[in-house]
Amino acid sequence: MKDEKSTVRSLQSADTERRNAADVEDGQVGSGAPLIPVLHEAPTARAGTGIRVLKRNMKRNGSRGCVTRKTRFGSRERDWLKGDAQRGCVCLYGASEPQPPASGPQTSTSAQPDLKLVLCSTNTTAEELCAQREVQGLYLQLHGDLIRRLDPSERPLQMVYDYLTAMGYEDPLRVQQEAANSDLSCMIRFYSEKPVNADQQERTLLKGVFSVRKGKTQLHKWAERQVILCGTSLIVASVKDSLTGKMHILPLVGGKVEEVKRRQHCLMFSSAGPQAQTYYVNFDTLTDYQRWQRQASKVVSQTISLVDLSCYSLEEVPEYLFYCQDVTHLNLRHNFMSLDGPGGLINFSRFAQLRSLNLSHNGLGVFPESLCEIQTLTELYLSCNGLSAVPSHLENLQSLQTLCLDGNRLDSLPEELGSLAQLCSLGLSFNDFPHVPGVVERLCALDKLAMAGNQVETLDLFSLLRMTHIKSIDLRLNGLRCVKSETLEPVKHLTQLDLRDNQLTSLDLSSACSLETLQCQRNQLGALTLSGFTLRTLHASDNRLTTVNIYPVPSQLTNMDLSRNLLEYLPDWVCDSRKIEVLDVSHNLLSELPARLLSSLSLRKLLAGNNRLERLADLLDHIPLETLDLQHNKLRELPESFFYKALNLKYLNVSANALETIPPSSQSEESLSTLQELYLTGNNLNENCAALLVGHQNLRVLHMAYNQLQSFPASKLSKLEVLEELNLSGNKLKTIPSTVSSCKRLHTLIAHSNHISVFPEVLSLPEIKLVDVSCNEQTEILLPDSLPSTLQELDLTGNSSLMLEHKTLNLFSHISTLKLDQKPAVTAGDAQGTSTLWDHGYAEMCGQRNKKLGMAGQKLGASALLCYIHHESSEPGRYFSLTVANVGTCQAVLCRDGQPLALSKVFSLEQSAEEMERVKLAKAIITEDNKVSGVTCCSRLLGCSYLFPWVLPKPCVHTEPLCSQDEFLILGNKALFQKVSYQEAVSTVLAVRDPRAAAKKLCTLAQSYGCRDNVGAVVVALHIGEDSCTCEPPLSNAEARGPPLPISVSPGDPATPSSSSGIASEFNSEMSASEVGSEAGSTASDEHPSSGPTARPERRCSLHPTATLCNTGPVASLGPGAHPALFQRQPSSATFSSNQSDNGLDSDDEAPLEGVISNGSKLEVEVDIHCCAFQLRSGPPESPKDLDGRHDSRGSDYPNSKMRRQNSVVVSATNGCLLAVCGREISDLKKSPSTSSLFGKKQSNGSIVALEDSHNIIEVALEAPKKKSGYFAAPAQQDPEDQLIIPPSLEQDVREQLRGQSPVVPGPPPAPSTLPSARDPNWDHPQPTVPRLHPTTVLQQDVYDTAL
Repeated sequence: MKDEKSTVRSLQSADTERRNAADVEDGQVGSGAPLIPVLHEAPTARAGTGIRVLKRNMKRNGSRGCVTRKTRFGSRERDWLKGDAQRGCVCLYGASEPQPPASGPQTSTSAQPDLKLVLCSTNTTAEELCAQREVQGLYLQLHGDLIRRLDPSERPLQMVYDYLTAMGYEDPLRVQQEAANSDLSCMIRFYSEKPVNADQQERTLLKGVFSVRKGKTQLHKWAERQVILCGTSLIVASVKDSLTGKMHILPLVGGKVEEVKRRQHCLMFSSAGPQAQTYYVNFDTLTDYQRWQRQASKVVSQTISLVDLSCYSLEEVPEYLFYCQDVTHLNLRHNFMSLDGPGGLINFSRFAQLRSLNLSHNGLGVFPESLCEIQTLTELYLSCNGLSAVPSHLENLQSLQTLCLDGNRLDSLPEELGSLAQLCSLGLSFNDFPHVPGVVERLCALDKLAMAGNQVETLDLFSLLRMTHIKSIDLRLNGLRCVKSETLEPVKHLTQLDLRDNQLTSLDLSSACSLETLQCQRNQLGALTLSGFTLRTLHASDNRLTTVNIYPVPSQLTNMDLSRNLLEYLPDWVCDSRKIEVLDVSHNLLSELPARLLSSLSLRKLLAGNNRLERLADLLDHIPLETLDLQHNKLRELPESFFYKALNLKYLNVSANALETIPPSSQSEESLSTLQELYLTGNNLNENCAALLVGHQNLRVLHMAYNQLQSFPASKLSKLEVLEELNLSGNKLKTIPSTVSSCKRLHTLIAHSNHISVFPEVLSLPEIKLVDVSCNEQTEILLPDSLPSTLQELDLTGNSSLMLEHKTLNLFSHISTLKLDQKPAVTAGDAQGTSTLWDHGYAEMCGQRNKKLGMAGQKLGASALLCYIHHESSEPGRYFSLTVANVGTCQAVLCRDGQPLALSKVFSLEQSAEEMERVKLAKAIITEDNKVSGVTCCSRLLGCSYLFPWVLPKPCVHTEPLCSQDEFLILGNKALFQKVSYQEAVSTVLAVRDPRAAAKKLCTLAQSYGCRDNVGAVVVALHIGEDSCTCEPPLSNAEARGPPLPISVSPGDPATPSSSSGIASEFNSEMSASEVGSEAGSTASDEHPSSGPTARPERRCSLHPTATLCNTGPVASLGPGAHPALFQRQPSSATFSSNQSDNGLDSDDEAPLEGVISNGSKLEVEVDIHCCAFQLRSGPPESPKDLDGRHDSRGSDYPNSKMRRQNSVVVSATNGCLLAVCGREISDLKKSPSTSSLFGKKQSNGSIVALEDSHNIIEVALEAPKKKSGYFAAPAQQDPEDQLIIPPSLEQDVREQLRGQSPVVPGPPPAPSTLPSARDPNWDHPQPTVPRLHPTTVLQQDVYDTAL
């Protein structure tokens, strides 16, 4: 074989006409059949390179940019690809309009891109591909966005491999597989020609030959002229079809563009000013007329001469743009501007009035010195260009006022820069400066120094004395370790200092006597000393402060944040600050709040939650306090006069205390209270406290969850007329008073986890949106004739005795989110006491739901978490292991022996120093709110692909061995763990035990603690221990054992470890309740009736499973002594959408179908998923004689004497079901409509259901045949290949009858000599039928199956 670097093969795919022509050329008739590959020698001119072209037509389906899976590589291509993982396929697209691949099928008239598949290696360069394809260059498009020309030395396939490696793929074979997936083209795509975007071209340049007349008078005649609209001007040539003569320039900014009604498709263009000129242009078509009017209207509406060509993938500007001499602002960010060319940067000096130029994100690499000749520039932006040096010629720009060099690789500045006397803004953030450049001292007009994200480790205040012009310094994210203040001379000019996210242990800024704002969050400060003369704002949260010294008393201080520190008391100067309005001292060790502080006449907002407060001092006088947060303290009571004196209080949160009562709202019957939000969750309040709430007549939100309420006074509730949200969950209520109907503004009622038996009378309220009465004792619901159209969510889960009639279900049909219990059927296995390894509960509350990524994943993102319980394949006899993979801010916490154990990693820039450093090294711009490019605070997410390589989907994977001390697992999103600590979450679940009720409580607590976001939680109760063992005694040694079978393990996904058995549970921060099915955490089995004791399988528990790996031999080769392992059965459910529904009744039925729950267009059907797993043992392969002999004895193993003609068993663990798929290769599974997802079926509710063999388990509901009423239709007669399905209620009787007789199943007799055809598992290419299949064949995943 020739050198791989010079070996390029191409598979061509063209449209229908070109395909037909190729068919004739290669000797084929018709375009429908794939061609036999024909080898063509390369032309003589290229014979020396050793390049050979293999031409072959490819079928293309309706999806844009994809080829059908029926098309396969030829044998030569497959052999070449299998030889090395560094070989692969590059998809080259033609010059069609660049659009992301459509999600649905396209019509036959849709434009199809010209797709060519090129086989090459990772050493193949773009230059070699261009020479082979005879094209000028290759172009790369990332994430459906910008398109750039590849350098000749760049290697396309290696770029794809590097991209996938950065995404988290580690296995070379898996990388090779994914690189060939055509779906990857929405992320990374190559073009053989630069695509033309019509919309982009319209906004950049419009030109054509039209009839033109100059002036408003009739003196001038109409003439055919070349007309151009580019930038800010209308350009009219003096000669038709030529630009060589005189050009007439008409500036349009501030001018007019009007329709001429006397002529069809005619526009009048006028410039601004007293000497305005006018041109009339008559267009040929309405389309041209509208296009020119639309673009010209944008230009004339501008107030400045701005030309915005950002994000157009330009290599140079249109040459006509240089005719626009009035251009003052030119925006070219996010392009690929080159230096040379007619429209290159070298010619920008032709702009006579250019003042502002933005060239950020252009990948320049070198500072264009030609820019130094544009003497009119006042603003120059060159961020994120990989610059390593700044030329000294920059001193020529004496008018320059703003220079932005953020996100480059600069470590020094030329001294000549100091001559820029007017430079007042200099951006040097996210470079490599080790210290503040000395040239800054000479920039007298500079008032702000932005140096965030550099490598400054020491700041010397003495050096700032020489920079008297600097007022604001930004040194975030520098790794700053020391701030030296050796001089006693005051630093009078510095007013703002930002030192966030550094490594400071102490900070003394007492010499900065003019300091107004200091931000030093997320350091390691133990002591802080400041000057208080002019201090207005102090942010020092997330440190280790035990004291803060400020002298003199900061009389101008208005806002101070000292949260998440180690303060045990508040300094006296805090109480003496006369203007303080906002004070945050939450998450400290405070045991009391000074009375003087509470009586402050300036304090508006006080946050003192999560401390150790035991009492609150009496208020001395009326105070202006509006917001008070005292949650998570040890308060037993509030001052009696609290509400009398705090008449301006609008928000009060005293959740998670020990309150037994609350003070009255007033001393008399008339109350002046303005309280609007009151949170009392997690106290010891009883029903007597409810009567004290009557005086708060402005109350809109009331949370009294998890108290000791046995009732709520009906007369008192009716007086809360403006109440909008009421949460009474977790009490001992037996009913909600009927007077709740008096709360006409009520839109949310949450009362789960009580003893309520009567549905509350809230469905008549005009604004009701959400009702949650789950986990109660509901038995029936009395409904009005019609429900309010505003009702969006109704949760009735956890009411075991609730029976809903079909009339009720009909009334609920319009509710977008209806949550009902699924009634699992009790099977014989359950009756015999088989244990369950786990059970789970899920809850979510508030916030945005059902957010899907899809193609929008290029611009949107989501956090995700996956937990997988499995056995280690190396030690199958030991306990289970738990593997956790996560991206974003979703977290998993394991309760081990009553203590929390964090299993996930939070990929937030503020919480992960490692990720912060990685993003900094990639030269991302981190804004002041700690977001990557101002978009997200997470460095690893699903989606947000346009932020690559700063934001990646690569998960953190952690495996933890489970033990008997592990009680449960908590999965939660960011909103949950922001408000509920790990220890509180564990303690909460320990107190509740029931997983569903525990998940509900976690979400309720988060809301009561102030959460305003969507909050979700999953609680998985684990039963790991020897008490869970349900193994039967082993069979006697006298029982026959069949010969051992060879085994092979298919490679697993890097993000989801493969195992012989296990469960997978997914959690997404944007997931709704309907997206979490009950199949998570379920197990399944397939029991085969036996005709004798020798065929009875040995039952194994989940703690001691049998070895279950992929079997390449026939099923029946187990022999009489090898029994399938019987796994636990637990009902599973599949949720799907249906366009037809009659609420569970067929047209001929008189009773609802068992296990069917209907909700309008959504239908939930309960099914039992039965799967097979077989004991496998290692040993020598079987002979062909053994294989043939086994066919004759299968009748003893299967009472229905059915022939098992499958040639392999593939075992996969998906969503808790141990799945053994018989009779299909993995490639066939992938091609099946019911198994379009890899080893799983994606349902409409977002969950993944295990693969289902149509001969082994119930059909997938979405694809099953339906009656006219919307449900399944039984087949007209039994399929000979169908297995015997026994209803659970008749299972035992059937077993007894089968022992005494030999059943006969109609159908053709089995053919023992018939064996299935073999396929190449790597490339899925059909092979001729062989007489036997060697049992040691190793199954591998299809590398190119998803693409071809």
